[in-house]
Amino acid sequence: MPFQRAGFAFLLIAALASAAWAGEAKSAKKTAAAKPAQTQGPLYSTRPEAMQFADDLAARRDLDPDWVRDAIGQSRYNATVVRLMQPPTKTFVKNWRVYRSRFIDPVRIEAGRRFWLENQQTLERAEKEYGVPAEIIVGIIGVETIYGRDTGSFRVMDALTTLAFDFPANHPRAKERSEFFKGEIEQFLTLQNRLEANPFDARGSFAGAMGMPQFMPSSRVKYAVDFDGDGNIDLTGSPADVIGSVASYFKAFNWQPGMPTHYPVSFDKSRLDMDALMAPDILPTFSVASFTAKGAVLEGPALQHQGPLALIELLNGQDAPQYVAGTENFYTITRYNWSSYYAMAVIELGREVAARVRP
Repeated sequence: MPFQRAGFAFLLIAALASAAWAGEAKSAKKTAAAKPAQTQGPLYSTRPEAMQFADDLAARRDLDPDWVRDAIGQSRYNATVVRLMQPPTKTFVKNWRVYRSRFIDPVRIEAGRRFWLENQQTLERAEKEYGVPAEIIVGIIGVETIYGRDTGSFRVMDALTTLAFDFPANHPRAKERSEFFKGEIEQFLTLQNRLEANPFDARGSFAGAMGMPQFMPSSRVKYAVDFDGDGNIDLTGSPADVIGSVASYFKAFNWQPGMPTHYPVSFDKSRLDMDALMAPDILPTFSVASFTAKGAVLEGPALQHQGPLALIELLNGQDAPQYVAGTENFYTITRYNWSSYYAMAVIELGREVAARVRP
C-alpha cells in the first residue's frame, strides 16, 4: 500500500509488510476468505482532542463543522487496528523465503494470469503512456489484494481515527505516525465531501488503504486517474482506473522505462567491505565502479548499468541471506511500500504471471 505519499518512511515496514512479518498475512486462499475479527471501543466524540481536531479541520478546509464533527465523533476506537500496527517483537527474525511463500503461490499466480488476459489492452496502454511494465502493475495489484479479492473490511474512518489518536505508543515514531494519519483523515474527509459520499461507507485495510491498489486517501487524491474515461475514478470496480493509477503513481516516483529492477551480485571476499556496501541501506548510491571496488561482483549487462546501485539484503532466518544489486527502479517500487522484501515479492509475482501469459 502506498504510504510514502505523506513522507511516510514507513509504515513500520509498511502496513502490509509488517502484517506479513507479524504473521497476520495469510496464504492466498486464506487471505481471500478471512475477515479479521474486529474489536471496537468507544466513540471518538468522547475525546476532546479529537473534537478539537475536527473543528480545526473544518475551518481549514471550509467544510461543514457539524458534518466533520459527526464523521470523527462517530468513529470508533478499533483495538484490532492497534494490534495489527504493533511493531515486530525483538525476537522476530525476517525470512525472505517465508515472506515470498505468502505472495508467490499458485492461487495468486493464476488470478494474476486471468487479470492480465482480461485487461491486456489496458495494461499495454498504461505501459505506453506511463512507461511502467505490465508485470510490475500486475505484481502490485496481486500482492496488495489478489486482484481485488481482499480489499479490506475495516471502516476507513475507524481505522484512520484510531491511528491518528491512538497509534501504538510503543512505536519509536508514534508521534510522527499519528500526525500522518491526521493528514489522511483530512484528505479522506475532503474527498468524501467533494464526492458527496458517506465517510462510513468506505471499507479498507487496517491502515485505511482502499481499493484494489490499496491507496491511502492522499495517494488517491494525488495519483489516481480516470483511465477508463467515464468521468469517475473507481479504484474498486474499474480495473482500468486501478491499472492507470498504479502506473501514474510509479511515474510520479521516477520509474525509468527500460531499466531493470535489479541484477545478480556476488562478492569477492578478498576486498569485500560489507559495512560500506550496506550503509546506504536500499537507497541507490554506488556507481558500478565504486560498487565493485568495495567487493561486489557484477557480470554481463550489470557492468554497463549507468545509474546508481544499492546492495539489497534479504535475510533468511538462520540461513544465509540473499543479495541483489538494486537499481533506481527497485527503489521506486519501495516507495509504494518501504520494504525490500515487498519489492522483491512484487517483482517475482509479476514475473511468474508474465511467464504464464507470454511463455
